[in-house]
Amino acid sequence: MLQQTQMDRVIDYFKKWMRRFPDIPTLALARQDEVMKAWEGLGYYSRAGNIMKTAVVLMENGGKIPDNHTDLLRLPGIGPYTAGAIMSIAFNRDYPVVDGNVERVLARVFDVDIPVKTKQARNFFWEKAAKLLPTGRARDFNQAMMELGALVCLPKNPDCHLCPLQSQCRAIQFDTSSQRPVTGKSSTIIPIEMATGVLLKNNLVFIQKRQPDDVWANLWEFPGGRLKQDEKPEQALIREFFEETEFQVQLVKKITTVQHSYMQYRVILHCYFCRLVSDSDLPFLHAAQEYRWIAFSELDQFAFPAGHRKLIDFLLVTDKQTKPVPL
Repeated sequence: MLQQTQMDRVIDYFKKWMRRFPDIPTLALARQDEVMKAWEGLGYYSRAGNIMKTAVVLMENGGKIPDNHTDLLRLPGIGPYTAGAIMSIAFNRDYPVVDGNVERVLARVFDVDIPVKTKQARNFFWEKAAKLLPTGRARDFNQAMMELGALVCLPKNPDCHLCPLQSQCRAIQFDTSSQRPVTGKSSTIIPIEMATGVLLKNNLVFIQKRQPDDVWANLWEFPGGRLKQDEKPEQALIREFFEETEFQVQLVKKITTVQHSYMQYRVILHCYFCRLVSDSDLPFLHAAQEYRWIAFSELDQFAFPAGHRKLIDFLLVTDKQTKPVPL
C-alpha cells in the first residue's frame, strides 16, 4: 500500500484490510471484486491485483513469505524497494530501503545536484544507503531514515536545527537545502473532458467491468468516454455507449459534473441519466469483460474509479428528486 501512497492515507485502509484479510490463505481465496472494493480509493489498482496474485503463488509454495531477497523479487509487484523493506523490517536482514523520504535525506546530506529520478541518482542513493547501513541494524536504520525524511528533512522548510545529521549535511554547509533534491521538470498537466451515463431500466442500473489489461483494470464503471474534438458531452455519451455496448440510448437529464485527478491528468466528467431506445437490455461488450444490471442500492458493493465513485456519492446524498426514477 505504501508504494506510491503516503502513510497518512494508508493507515485506515491497512487496518480495514487486515480485519478482512488477516492472513495469506484468506486473501488467496478472496473474490476479485471483494479485494478491489477493499482497495477502492487508494489508486494504482495494479497493486491490489499483484497482492492477490502473490497470495496465490505463496499458497502454492507453502504459504509463507520468503526470507530470500531473490525469491521476493520474483513475486508479482515486488521490486527493490518492497523487497528491501520486507528483508530489513520483517527479517532484519542487511538490505537498504530507498523511498522518496530517503532520497531527500541523501540528496541533502551529499548535496546531490542532479535530478533524483535519473538512473545515475537512483544508483547513487542505493549504493550510499547500502554503505551507510550498520550491520545487524537494518530494521532500525531503514525506518529511522524514512522517518527522518518524513518528519524532519521535509520537502519545504526542513527542520535542519533538529536534524541529527546536520554536522554532516553538505546541503547545510553549502546553504543549498532549499535546492535539494533536484526534482527536474514538473509534469505537464493534461486536461481531459469525458462523459458518462447512468443507464436505468426497471429500477436497475447498468454497470460494466473494465478489461484486466486496461486503465483501472477490473474496476466497475458506467459506460462513457472521452470527448472528441468539437464534440458535445451529450454526443460523446451516445456515441461511446454504442461503441462499448451497442446500446442506443437517449439522455434523460444531466446529473452533475465531477472533477478529479489521477497521475498527470485532470478530468472533467459530465454525468447523465439515460434510457434505452430499444427494448433489448442485452449488451454486446466491446470495452468490458462483464456487465450487470443491479439495484441502485447495490452500487456501493462494487469498486469504481474515483470519478465514478464521486458520482455515486453525489447520487446517494442528493435529494429524492435527483435520484433515479423508474424507467
